Amino acid sequence: MSTESIDPELQEIDRWPLDKAVATILDGQARAVAAAARVSDAIASAASKAAARLGASGRIAYAGAGTSGRIGVQDGVELTPTFGWPEDRLAFFLAGGPEAMMRAVEGAEDDEPAGRAAVAETGLGQSDVLIGIAASGRTPFTLGVVREARARGVLTIAVANNPGSPLLDAGEHAILLDTGAEAIAGSTRLGAGTAQKAALNALSTAIMLELGLVYRGLMVNMRISNAKLERRAVAMIEKVAGVTQARARRNLALAEGDIRLAVLLALGHEADAAARALTSGEPFDALVERLRD
Repeated sequence: MSTESIDPELQEIDRWPLDKAVATILDGQARAVAAAARVSDAIASAASKAAARLGASGRIAYAGAGTSGRIGVQDGVELTPTFGWPEDRLAFFLAGGPEAMMRAVEGAEDDEPAGRAAVAETGLGQSDVLIGIAASGRTPFTLGVVREARARGVLTIAVANNPGSPLLDAGEHAILLDTGAEAIAGSTRLGAGTAQKAALNALSTAIMLELGLVYRGLMVNMRISNAKLERRAVAMIEKVAGVTQARARRNLALAEGDIRLAVLLALGHEADAAARALTSGEPFDALVERLRD
């Protein structure tokens, strides 16, 4: 496997001056992001299919072990505060369970039946999307999750860092992040992990874009959880609806923190009609433009 191979030019990295070692590690990180950029078309295609599958009720699920699993959890949990994605529409399959977020759970990644059983217990189905992540592309637990999910009609996206790996064959949509040898042999928290993080950032954000949860580059569906985000929300409403700060703040309060609803209220929509409009399936940008006219 390329991620486990030893780069002969880096075998003495532990003997190098520290500034040279750091520069080399950072260069590897830049090359890892470039590996993700090379498959942007595959990421966009998977995001488009995922958004179409999710509709109004589907769940986004992540599966992985070790570093890959933790990166998946990190990507998923950030969808709620950033895009207002409902927590009950997220699922995580981490080898070893929640305990594995903080420490290694011996042997958990080698248990393919546990991965299959977890999918069955969670009840993933045809409206859901699963993203399976493994640097090696061979992790049994992750393979079990992806194979069981696909058998149940779930849309499966496989992310791996080794060409020709079983995970890429197991998923319906394959995203190969060919990062090659690591600066420290086998340490996939380095290049492979960076490429995974970049790819998942792009993938999940593209899904949110396709679902209409962003308007003109603004996070109009974010969850307001502190004073800073409230100020940001008020500024968004001012900008999108073209109203004063006072009116934006008043409509945000009437909308109980729902930024998109507050925008429609600020544009003159009645509360009940605005709420219905947001669940009608009409894209938010189309709603805004129609009210402006």
